[in-house]
Amino acid sequence: MKPLDEVPQPRRPAPLSGRDLPVNLLQWCVALARPSRAPIPPFPKSATAGIAIMLGAVVAAMFLLDVPAVAWARHLPRGVVDAFEQITNAGLSGWYLIPSGVIVLLLAALASPASPRLTWGVLTALAARCGFFFLAIAVPGLVTTFLKHVLGRARPYVEAAGHPFTFIGLSLDSNYASLPSGHGTTAASLAVAIGALFPRTRWIMWLYALTIMFSRIVLMAHHVSDVLAGALVGTLFAAMVRRWFAARRLVFSPHDFAPYPGPSLRRIGAALRRIFSS
Repeated sequence: MKPLDEVPQPRRPAPLSGRDLPVNLLQWCVALARPSRAPIPPFPKSATAGIAIMLGAVVAAMFLLDVPAVAWARHLPRGVVDAFEQITNAGLSGWYLIPSGVIVLLLAALASPASPRLTWGVLTALAARCGFFFLAIAVPGLVTTFLKHVLGRARPYVEAAGHPFTFIGLSLDSNYASLPSGHGTTAASLAVAIGALFPRTRWIMWLYALTIMFSRIVLMAHHVSDVLAGALVGTLFAAMVRRWFAARRLVFSPHDFAPYPGPSLRRIGAALRRIFSS
C-alpha cells in the first residue's frame, strides 16, 4: 500500500498556518480528478441484475403498494407518528455533509507541505477519508435533487387518496418533489459510505438506513416506491464514488475495494500535538 493515498510528502517542519488551505484543497482535488491509476474490477453482472430488480420493484410498488401504504399511514396513532418525526431527521443530508465538509476544510488549513512527513501523511489520509464520505453522500443527493424536480411527482398528502400517478414535471414546488426520496437516498448512501470504510458496521448501518426509510412512509412524506427509488440512487452512486476513489488508489484498494488501513488514534494524536505545539 502506498501511504496516504499517494499525496506528495513534505520535507521540513513549519509553523501552523492556514494560508495553505486553498493550495491543499487544490492539490487534493487534482489528486481526485487525475486519471485512473489502476484497473478496477468491472461492474459485476449481479449488480446490473440488482439494479433491474430494484427498478422493477419501484414500478410494482407504484401499482401495488403506494395507495395501501398511504391508507395505512393515515390511521397510525399520533404517538407513533410523533416518534417517527424525530427519527426521520436523521435522514437530513446536512447532518453528514456539513461536519465532513468542515473537517476537510480544517485539515486543509492545518496541513502544511513543509510539515513533518508523518504529520502531513496523517492529515492527508484523514482528508481523503472525509472527502470520500462527503462525496458519497453529496453525489447521490445531487442526482436525487435533479430527478425530483424533473419528474415532479406529488407527495402522498397532496391528494386525499394519495394518488401515486400525479406528475407535473419540471417543478420547484416541494409538494411535487416526491420521487426519489431524498431521505432514502441519504440513508442508503450513508450505509454504503460507512460500510465501505468500516465493513463490520454494514448490518448496523443498513438497519439504521431502513428505519429512516420507513419513517418517510409513516409520515406520508413519500410513497413506498419513492423510498425504494431513493435507496437505489443512494446505493448505486455511493458505490460509484467508491469505485472512482479506488481507481485512483485513494482510500480503497483497486483490486477488491477494501479500505486501506487508516492512521491510528495514536498517530492522529501525535500529529495534532505536533501541529499545535509548533
